Amino acid sequence: MINIQAKIAEGKSAGYERWAKKYNRKEVARTVCLLRERGIDNYEELKALTEKFSGRFNELSDEMRKSEKRMVEIGALLTHINNYSRTRKVYEAYRKSGYSRKFFEEHREEIQIHKAAKQAFEQLPESKVPSRRSLNEEFHRCLSEKKKAYTEYRQVKKEMQEYLTAKQTVENILGIDWKKQEEQKKKNIEYRNR
Repeated sequence: MINIQAKIAEGKSAGYERWAKKYNRKEVARTVCLLRERGIDNYEELKALTEKFSGRFNELSDEMRKSEKRMVEIGALLTHINNYSRTRKVYEAYRKSGYSRKFFEEHREEIQIHKAAKQAFEQLPESKVPSRRSLNEEFHRCLSEKKKAYTEYRQVKKEMQEYLTAKQTVENILGIDWKKQEEQKKKNIEYRNR
């Protein structure tokens, strides 16, 4: 809901005031309809539902982030595997040349790519480099988990936003100012800890 008095103090016009009043009435009506449809009878129930959906939203966000992170790691590892196999012959020739400076200068880029791939393999938690096939399977599994989580994520996000809006509207109607209450609690705790 819009704080009309604050907006007028900022210099908004009378037309804005009429629009804001109309908007606030619609928001209250929307909230009442939502609460009736969902069978929510009291503020505590609304607060619990808001916390439930916010928690689930955060869980799904974390799951999706983990899947995305792992997919990026797999992509980088696949790139290193491809680079290693592509530059292996050049590196073997470099070793056979006795690590010749002249050979290194001629094939600097391939040798550095090969060394970077080897270094990436050494940083793996397991000593064996996974196969391309197993990495591709894991990538597709992570992708399907992410897609599955995303469908639920969209629905939960919508529900969470509806409940958060309804909760804010109810708090505004009831005159509950949670920020002031939380600040007062923090001040009380600080005072007790002195």
